[in-house]
Amino acid sequence: MKLIIQIPCYNEAETLEIALNDLPKTIEGIDEIEYLIINDGSTDKTVEVAANWGVHYVVNFARNKGLAKGFMAGLNACLEYGADIIVNTDADNQYCGADVETIVRPILEGKADIVVGERPIDQTEHFSPLKKKLQHFGSWVVRKASKTDIPDAPSGFRAFSREAALRLNVINDYTYTLETIVQAGRNKMAIISVPVRTNGELRPSRLFGSMFGYIKKSMLTIIRAFLMYRPLQFFATLGTILLLFGVGIGVRFLIYFASGEGAGHIQSLILASMMIILGVMTGIVGMQADIIAGNRKLLEDIQYHVRKMDCEKKEKEKSDK
Repeated sequence: MKLIIQIPCYNEAETLEIALNDLPKTIEGIDEIEYLIINDGSTDKTVEVAANWGVHYVVNFARNKGLAKGFMAGLNACLEYGADIIVNTDADNQYCGADVETIVRPILEGKADIVVGERPIDQTEHFSPLKKKLQHFGSWVVRKASKTDIPDAPSGFRAFSREAALRLNVINDYTYTLETIVQAGRNKMAIISVPVRTNGELRPSRLFGSMFGYIKKSMLTIIRAFLMYRPLQFFATLGTILLLFGVGIGVRFLIYFASGEGAGHIQSLILASMMIILGVMTGIVGMQADIIAGNRKLLEDIQYHVRKMDCEKKEKEKSDK
């Protein structure tokens, strides 16, 4: 059983060694532990620090591509290097390294495909009251969209079985944390959460420049993921609201018309007609989107098998060298 711990990095020379030193060297049930960093266009000595420490693998980007792209590149590299379990953690030592064993244990015991580390948000001192409330609210929205019970959706401390990693595919460029939960929940993957500890803050978060920016990007990511996996439900709900609104206005017009006052309410008739037409068109869009979603599922299945064969081929080539 081989575990690879991957760490996305962007100018992390000052904190990377601290995070690496905190990671476990042995875990019961794991035969081999290796370490991989994703150098997301760093301009400092991040790669040099990793090499001096003894990191096994480095995935290099010539320029910064963002957390989501780095996460997927690391995941694919870990699969090619033969990982049976992949753990993703941060380079700023936000998470307690000893808890790597905590999040891989459910996978080793066959209880889960994906495990998310649940941070003690309310007890984290460097989180402002507003950030704590937003973390809870965002996680609630993700739970509703994904039909899971993950209490800390933005947590980046996660473990993936090889099978789960082969099936994941992140579309957005912002972050992988929210989309992967929606994807896992909607695709019926076994995803659970376990409590983990956090360390003191070594540097401010770089994922967002402002709280408003974080909220906007997070909500767009959730809506986009929901539209990808449940388009018919979304458009059917929207179309029904428009249709009922139009019917309501139409009934109101008929009441006035029956009482002989219809001439003064032609605008209501026009608005009712528009709402009914929009409602029907939205429903048709929903059916078309549902067909596209069905095709996407077929493409994901094909991608899974192609990725699996490609990883097995590259893994064999590396072992033969």
